Formats: sequence, C-alpha cells, structure tokens
Amino acid sequence: MSHSTRRRRATGALAVPALLVLSACSGDGGGTDSAGEELTPVVLQLQWLPQAQFAGYFAAVEQGFFAEEGLEVEIVPSGGDIVPQDALANGDADFAIAWVPKVLGSIEAGANLTNIAQIFQRSGTLQVSWADSGIESVADFEGQRIGSWGYGNEWEIFAAMADEGLDASTVQIITQDFNMNAFLQGDIDAAQAMTYNEYAQLLETVDPDTGELYRPEDFTVISYEDTTGAMLQDAVWADAERLESDAAYAETAVSFLKAVVKGWVFARDDPEEAAETTIAQGSGWGPSHELWMMNETNKLIWPSPDGVGVVDETAWDRTVSAALAAVNETGARLITAEPPATAYSNEYIQEALDALEGEGLDLTGDDFAPLEVELQEGGS
Repeated sequence: MSHSTRRRRATGALAVPALLVLSACSGDGGGTDSAGEELTPVVLQLQWLPQAQFAGYFAAVEQGFFAEEGLEVEIVPSGGDIVPQDALANGDADFAIAWVPKVLGSIEAGANLTNIAQIFQRSGTLQVSWADSGIESVADFEGQRIGSWGYGNEWEIFAAMADEGLDASTVQIITQDFNMNAFLQGDIDAAQAMTYNEYAQLLETVDPDTGELYRPEDFTVISYEDTTGAMLQDAVWADAERLESDAAYAETAVSFLKAVVKGWVFARDDPEEAAETTIAQGSGWGPSHELWMMNETNKLIWPSPDGVGVVDETAWDRTVSAALAAVNETGARLITAEPPATAYSNEYIQEALDALEGEGLDLTGDDFAPLEVELQEGGS
C-alpha cells in the first residue's frame, strides 16, 4: 500500500468515542477540561530525560494544547533504562519518541510500529576531534579510536564508514559515556556528539591552556548529515495494529499530533520560554546549555517544507539505504531487508496539519532564523 494514501477503515462498533476505548496502558480514566469534559488519558514515552530535545511535547502540556484536543498526556522519561519502542510494542505507552534506525531494527525483529510524524528533519549527530588530529572526514577513521554511545546510536557511524569502504574492524570503537570526558582526557580520538548537547558541553568547558572556554576552531567537526550515513532521528511512533483496528486510537493519534505540532511551533517562536519549561520539567542542564539545546533542536526541525512532522520520502529512503549498508565491528547488520510499508505513514500528520490550516500557524517555518546563543561555563 502507498504510505501516503493508505486509509484506515472505521465502521460499526469501531466508531466509538476515543475516550472509551484507549488501551489499558493509558489508565482507567483521565481528568476533565475547563468545561468539565472528560479527557482521554495518553502515555507518551520519551527516549531520554527531560531536556529541550523534547520541548515541543512539554510545551504542548504546559500551554494546554493537549487539553484543547481532549487529551491528558503523561510524559514518561527514560534515562536509558526504558527502550521507547519496546514500551510502545509492549503496550506500556500509547506513543513513543525514538530514532528511526533504532526502530527499523526493532521492526525487523518483529515489532509492529508506524512512524506517524517525523519531527526531526535532519540528523544532529557529529563526530568531533581535535583540530590538529588529522581526522578531517570519515575516511580518516581507520586505525583511530572512535567514540560511540552504543544503544543504537552508532549506526550512522557504521553506515558512513561502509560508504567509504572502511571495514569496521579496522576502527577501534570505544564505548563512550553521554559526555565528553573521555575525549577531553585523551582516551578517544573522535567523540560522538549531538549538535544540541555534547558539542555544547565542549564549548562550555575551560581550556586549561588558555583559561578561556574552548572555541569551535579548536575542533574538527564531522556532521553525519553531510554523509551518506545520515539517518532520520526523533519521530513519533504508534502501534501499527491499533491504527488499523482501533478507530478511536487512530483519531486520538491525529488529536495528539495536532497538539504536538502546536507545541513545536511554540518552541520555535518562543525558544526562551520553551527552554525554561524543560528546566521546570526536570532538565538537569543550566540555562545557557538548555537554550543552546532548544536553538539547535529547532534547527533540526525547521524549516519543514512539507509541514512539520511530514516524512520526506527521499530522507526516508536514504535512511533505509544507510541502515541496510551499516555493518558494525562484529559483522552484525542493523537490518537485512527493506522495512514494510507500514513502517511510516503521512496520513495522520497530514490530517493534523490540514485541521490546523485555518488557525494562523506557520506550519513550515520557511522563515525560521535561529538565535545566537552564548554558552556560559558549565552551561550555567
């Protein structure tokens, strides 16, 4: 079936109000809105801790966008202890945020999940080395100590290496914590970093040789977005079987996405308040780091020429091709076959965007201009 034209069918007993038939994972009942109407409880599983990477979801709660859609959304963080697509597949969440390549691996292993909104339109993964390291491109990785977090975050590295004809066994892959300490201590030649997080950690660290903060010119930065290894990242995932069989769940998906879109539009248009919201929700980062993260996250989302959340077919195909090519240092592959047509659908996000069309929202961000954020020592 076509990704863009597959339609759900709702007839007879399936066409019942959404707030009556959400799965048990959503709890026994929700709260009420200002008019006393019952809200449908929904569980959203994040793939990490509260931070501006997820600002649009927190903004949708704080600004009342979910409540306007009749939803009471519980946002569940993960510190690596919860795999979001597993929580979704196991029925512990109604929707989940996860990187596309990670879920492609889960789908091949048997999970029945659908990407219903591709929030990040481009990759934010970097490999950072010292400016005098001689590591100027992925082709220079051979024989080097290359840092990676693992947990499925490594596949862009292996996909980019495959495109360069590099045997992954010729590279020493070093398991890296979610910080830049090993790199700064000289234990890694090129460290994995996200534009919105670990790279900022470097730039808010004092260079012991100068007594000043490190500067961008101190480093060589390889962006995977500029390689054939680039893969789509943060997306909203839903249960594919429920989308087909449960009309209420499908309708809730559209309502959920309407609020999510409004949340990300808010985070784009008022990044300072969005960053403050994530701090209030439990982010452990300081204000300058969190604002940097908000700004860099916006760069990964905007502009969205087809509308925020719409899966670009070219970017999807590139991600699948990279996933098929990626081979790690043990010879294992991320996926071995094309994912099924149900792996993504633009039906639900397009319905949400169409419903928002008359509300005066900029849904593409064509004129988006990022902030100039000045990092402070330690992100304070």
